[in-house]
Amino acid sequence: MRPSKPVGIVGWGVYIPRYRLKAEEIARVWNGGINNMARALRIEMKSVPSYDEDMITIAVEAATNAIKRSKLSPDRIGCIFVGSESKPYAVKPGSTIVAEVVGATPQVLAADYEFACKAGTEALQTTIGLVSSGMVEYGMAIGSDTAQGEPGDDLDYTASAGGAAYIVGSNKSEFAAEIVETYSYVTDTIDFWRRAEQPYPSHGRTFTKDPAYMRHIIQASRGLMKAMGTKPEDYDYAVFHQPNGKFPVKVACKLGFSIAQVKESIIVDRIGNTYSGSALLGLARILDIAKPGDKILFCSFGSGAGSDAIHIEVKDGIEEKKNLAPKVDDYIDDFVAVDYTTYLKYRGMIRFNER
Repeated sequence: MRPSKPVGIVGWGVYIPRYRLKAEEIARVWNGGINNMARALRIEMKSVPSYDEDMITIAVEAATNAIKRSKLSPDRIGCIFVGSESKPYAVKPGSTIVAEVVGATPQVLAADYEFACKAGTEALQTTIGLVSSGMVEYGMAIGSDTAQGEPGDDLDYTASAGGAAYIVGSNKSEFAAEIVETYSYVTDTIDFWRRAEQPYPSHGRTFTKDPAYMRHIIQASRGLMKAMGTKPEDYDYAVFHQPNGKFPVKVACKLGFSIAQVKESIIVDRIGNTYSGSALLGLARILDIAKPGDKILFCSFGSGAGSDAIHIEVKDGIEEKKNLAPKVDDYIDDFVAVDYTTYLKYRGMIRFNER
């Protein structure tokens, strides 16, 4: 799918909670200090939201940083879409709150999106279409999550919190990077799910790898390269969804990309799987370091299942935008470690009677 007229990223912003839970602390609680699971998943620690942080507060911080980089007045943003699988309200959109806080209301289209971990890129696809069609001048897409894993489950090592926001426009002089082509690949694959009223998701363990993650990212990426007439060696960077530190490297090798092309985007080892923000945070880290002329293949994945692949070309405008807001590494490097009890308390898994 190619936009009907040129569109590009004119601003991007991220937010990662400061608290971290180290994998060795989880292993101490559940595995007697044996850290085999974390080593297998290549996870050192994961980000933990504080007691007063949720998907909405994370989205607001990321959106604010994106607006700083775009230098736009917020009232020029015609749509704001937020993708998440950890909404704090069952019936009430988070997007309207984000729009209100950043100053984009009242003349703005706002909606929440859901497609597991690719809800953020689903929102981005819609934003690209609205901007390309001329229906809105600028649009914002956000992926934000405080994903929950059941204590003691494999996901306990990886399920984390973070978000990324992207502002899309059509004025080429403002582009940090142009979005040239997109390709989506979707099937009904039951690899990861959570029914209504269930507190924690269920997953098919090894089934989540080949029939789900690998299959969809490979097909979407190959479809995109076929549409563009490109090969892996034509790209400077490749960015894939990061459920753990192992899968993005393996899928890159299967597609023919080198470790050098993918390694700079992999941040899951330090912050965990931020779900709707995962691939978008990886892309943001590449934009933080990319140079004009660089080409990026970006591909998300969402359980259920589907992938969105996007061909991105970096433009001259990126240089003046990089230092206008905190970078991904600024958040990664500034952290405070917490113990498992504090983590449970902040996530509301331990509750106290009011006295």
